[in-house]
Amino acid sequence: AVGDATEIGKVAKKSTEQTSVETPLHMQLDKLAKMISKVGSVVSVAAFFIFLIHDILTNPAWGGKDYFYMAEIVLKYFMMAVTLIVVAVPEGLPMSVTLSLALNMRRMLKTNNLVRKMHACETMGATTVICTDKTGTLTQNQMRIYETQFAALGKSQQLADNNESKLIAEAIAVNSTAFLDRGADRPTVVGNPTEGALLLWLNDQHTDYKPLRDNAAVTEQLPFSTMRKFMATVVDSGVCPGKRIAYVKGAPEIVIDKCRNFPDGVTKEQLREALLGYQQKAMRTLGFAYQEVGDGKAVEGDSLNADNLTFMGIVAISDPVRADVPAAVKESIDAGIKIKIVTGDTPGTAKEIGRQIGLWNDNTDNDSNIITGPDFAALDNNDAAEAARRIKIMSRARPTDKSRLVGLLQQQGEVVAVTGDGTNDAPALNAAQVGLSMGDGTSVAKEASDITIMDNSFASITRAVMWGRSLYQNIQRFILFQLTVNLVACTIVLIGAFTGQQSPLTVTQMLWVNLIMDAFAALALASLPPNDAVMPNKPRRLNDFIINRTMKWFIIGVSAVFVVVLFGFMQYLKANQVDSLDGFNLSDFFASFLNFSNAEMNAYDVTLFFTFFVMLQFWNLFNAKSFESDYSGFSRLRDSKVFFLTAAIIIVGQVLIVTFGGEMLNVVPLGWKDWLRLIIASSAVVWIGELVHLVLRLKHKKA
Repeated sequence: AVGDATEIGKVAKKSTEQTSVETPLHMQLDKLAKMISKVGSVVSVAAFFIFLIHDILTNPAWGGKDYFYMAEIVLKYFMMAVTLIVVAVPEGLPMSVTLSLALNMRRMLKTNNLVRKMHACETMGATTVICTDKTGTLTQNQMRIYETQFAALGKSQQLADNNESKLIAEAIAVNSTAFLDRGADRPTVVGNPTEGALLLWLNDQHTDYKPLRDNAAVTEQLPFSTMRKFMATVVDSGVCPGKRIAYVKGAPEIVIDKCRNFPDGVTKEQLREALLGYQQKAMRTLGFAYQEVGDGKAVEGDSLNADNLTFMGIVAISDPVRADVPAAVKESIDAGIKIKIVTGDTPGTAKEIGRQIGLWNDNTDNDSNIITGPDFAALDNNDAAEAARRIKIMSRARPTDKSRLVGLLQQQGEVVAVTGDGTNDAPALNAAQVGLSMGDGTSVAKEASDITIMDNSFASITRAVMWGRSLYQNIQRFILFQLTVNLVACTIVLIGAFTGQQSPLTVTQMLWVNLIMDAFAALALASLPPNDAVMPNKPRRLNDFIINRTMKWFIIGVSAVFVVVLFGFMQYLKANQVDSLDGFNLSDFFASFLNFSNAEMNAYDVTLFFTFFVMLQFWNLFNAKSFESDYSGFSRLRDSKVFFLTAAIIIVGQVLIVTFGGEMLNVVPLGWKDWLRLIIASSAVVWIGELVHLVLRLKHKKA
């Protein structure tokens, strides 16, 4: 009960509850659903009453009070109206979204992103701010010796077979609590990373620390503490038999002040200047000293009695920036995403890391772009909100500072992703729209997160953004395709209603179109691979409608062309009552636009119209595939196997339904010549689309 009442317990409990997450995609799909439901309802109601009124005015059976006939007619048009609503609503959209999210979860795992909550796949694509920690994400989380300044080693900085080198090696080996695990391909540190870096340096010098440690008997030890800022170990030396030596290691300024003896040519001023240079490069420094002691106590309580220490030297230790991070940070910034480093390190260290990864620019950035956690906490909400918007780096940050930063950014309409690996990061991870835990992080951090970055690298976060944006684009492509199908179908029915003609598409045919164009198109477009071309785009705003300006004009323009062509084809079929397309010519086709015939099409004509309608939409599927991209609808065969397989299934399904559908779908089998003519004629859709893409690609290259 006590554990559940703690802050960590609350976060863990909240993260495991099934809650409704209001993501940017959810909000946009809600707006789309409301729009489609209103338009679909208006169209279906209008069609119902127009057809019914037309039938009442033109059919004398209504005057005979044949109630069974009246009920039959009302039911017929009511079924048509319901079918129109079914056609207008893209039922495949939820499936497309779910399929896209599920496929992305599996694919993202291959790029070291373990998605724990499905919605995070897409939300990463809407991210506008990434609050990242430093250690392990931007850096390698592996402390290594950058440079040593042991005067006894000279300029070579290499251990040699002499007493001075042996003393340095023993000082590092015995005055330490870390170990090296040699079980893997290369030694790994067990214990303090800083002390481990020293042991790794010894290993690089072809010196094994273990014999040195085993041959030196520890007689006294003063552990490291943040108050003392140094540690000391007294040993009966193995490299200087018969001598008892006290080795001291710690903060260089503390060690230097305790020393009385310095190597020739080494002054305190020189050492402090060197230390300042290392610290400005975001490096950790350690100082070393030793003293021969007698049989008396060198350590008493919490103090060191040795007062004649000889300074040995200093080392600079760095946690190198990951090689791929600068490029990943640049890609994120170019994509319109703001990066903020939130770390517990000193301002100097944080700023240097920011400089190394390309986030901090000394020429354009100033003190207003960096703040410490305590200073941020002291600001009121208005000033803190302004600081949150402006800063690039927060140093000496505490967990509460990180959570407050996330909340203030969200209040400003930002979509925030947060990285963290510690237990204290859980509140911020839980508060962010996307929490990103590290693969080697704590269980609490992982439970509070939405995605776990398996390799801890910032580059994997950038990949997740690319996946999210590509997923959103695939959903847009499905909406673009499906709304074109729906708009054409509804418009054709409405034109028939207003011109006093029967709908050329039967209820069962519209349901078949709805099935293959919803379900199969959803599968085809949801399976499309990610595209790096989405990264230069700016993040979409939370209030953006999912149907953007380009999509709107594509849907309207293509639908208008399809409606005109289909209406003309319908009029041609009514006027000529054909049983094949052998005698088809364009002059008769264009002349048919002026002939508003009320004649009913025969079964063969209905089948031709139905198939031509499906083939137009089929070829438009390839235009949707390449929408807002620089590649052809027929390209990327290896990555789009599911798409092309699904397209083949649509063609085969249409052939089978026409051949064997019979009276159920009011169709008759078509001859192979008519199939060929319909496929070739309708393919103009995709060739025009490919021509448009070619022009856009050439224009893009010139730009």
